[in-house]
Amino acid sequence: MSLLPILPLWLYLALSLMLLAVAGFLLLKGATAARWRYAALVVLVLVAGARPGLVGAPAPVANTELNVYFVVDVTPSSAAEDFNGKSPRIEGMKGDIQALATELAGARFSLITFDSKASVTLPLTTDATALATMTEVISPKPAYISQGSSISVAHQLLAQRLADSAKNHPERPRLVFYLGDGEQTAAQAPEPFKDKIELIDGGAVLGYGTTAGGKMREYSFSSTSSGPYILDKSANYAPAISRIDEKALAGIASQLDVPYVHREQPGNIAAALGKSAPKVSSSPGGTEVRVGAGRTELYWLFALAAFGVATAELASLSRARRFLAAPRKDRA
Repeated sequence: MSLLPILPLWLYLALSLMLLAVAGFLLLKGATAARWRYAALVVLVLVAGARPGLVGAPAPVANTELNVYFVVDVTPSSAAEDFNGKSPRIEGMKGDIQALATELAGARFSLITFDSKASVTLPLTTDATALATMTEVISPKPAYISQGSSISVAHQLLAQRLADSAKNHPERPRLVFYLGDGEQTAAQAPEPFKDKIELIDGGAVLGYGTTAGGKMREYSFSSTSSGPYILDKSANYAPAISRIDEKALAGIASQLDVPYVHREQPGNIAAALGKSAPKVSSSPGGTEVRVGAGRTELYWLFALAAFGVATAELASLSRARRFLAAPRKDRA
């Protein structure tokens, strides 16, 4: 059972307390049949106004009801220049985030970035400008402070955000798009994505990079512009090479129960979305019937009962009026 009041909660509670206080005061002064009917009418109207319902009914889902989480790899390897030829992988990720946001226009978006640790760069918002701005400014983390990164370091933060979303808005489907290259540089094996994955309704793991790999330029904290190439000390200080690990990415996709899609060049995101999020429409403004996305409304039962009480009260008032309007001799 859930409640969705027709008014802001504070206003609904204030009006409820006022109306219940009036009904209680009248009953204390004299519990007549008319006052009991008034009290019953107040209670029924207030319950109907609270919109009780059962969560979990099939319902059409629109793009505007989606919560979309982008989990983005910003480790130094995201600067590797092997996307669409010689472009940095991060540029492909940024372009795909914007393209997905366009396809899912009206949804709520959140941006989670990770390197050696994960952080929420943008909480859930419908502000497309904020998403575009935050996406544009993300950049690879400096290599000189890197102590190794795990491809699953964001799993706990993602699980927390999914749980919060399910608690606050259980009717909204949740999509997760993981964007990365799968390169594990931490000494320990990556922990699996296993917490709250049942709350994921669609999405994809999008992979960037090539098996041949690409050289990476250095980025600093103070600028989004790139510097010299990162050097590999174990290879006589030649430019370091980062290569995509599609096996690792496919493993994450399997854990999240979403498809893996290799992104080699920009464009054609609609086809990738159709493959990666089969549980929702890939068209802006599209809808689908999803089991568990809606509510079985119960307010109408209480509204109908309130209508019955109000009708009975009107009938009683009408009889009383006719009685008072009748000549005195007809009242006997």
